[in-house]
Amino acid sequence: MPYKRFETELIVRPDDIDMNNHVHMSKYLDYVLFARYDQMSRCYGMSMEEFIQRGWGWFVKSCTIEYKRPLSNGEHIIVRTWLESFDETDVKVGFRIMKKEPPKVSAEGYFLYTMVNLSTNRAELIPEWAIRQYTQFVE
Repeated sequence: MPYKRFETELIVRPDDIDMNNHVHMSKYLDYVLFARYDQMSRCYGMSMEEFIQRGWGWFVKSCTIEYKRPLSNGEHIIVRTWLESFDETDVKVGFRIMKKEPPKVSAEGYFLYTMVNLSTNRAELIPEWAIRQYTQFVE
């Protein structure tokens, strides 16, 4: 099922730049994590703080990223994310990081998140309320 895609705009900061004078590879992951944090409350209507208050968290189980072209200091970027799929305990979230002007893909991939009960730090079945909250946004 195709789920809605959400976007967050960011700007590449000087401290994102590595010794090769482009964005360090780890910063791409930070951009996606920031975008998901932003989009949880702004787009999905359930902030990370609300998840934590309910005793739940999303832990990164794995991440795959393919770098297409470098980003440079001061560039405006768009981080687009979407729900690709979910199963009993995991959610697969796709992402694309794009240069805003000209619109070119810089990196893309996916994160696999696991729903964790924060009192036990163990994976648990994704509660029905969470599935409803995140799957209501269909394209």
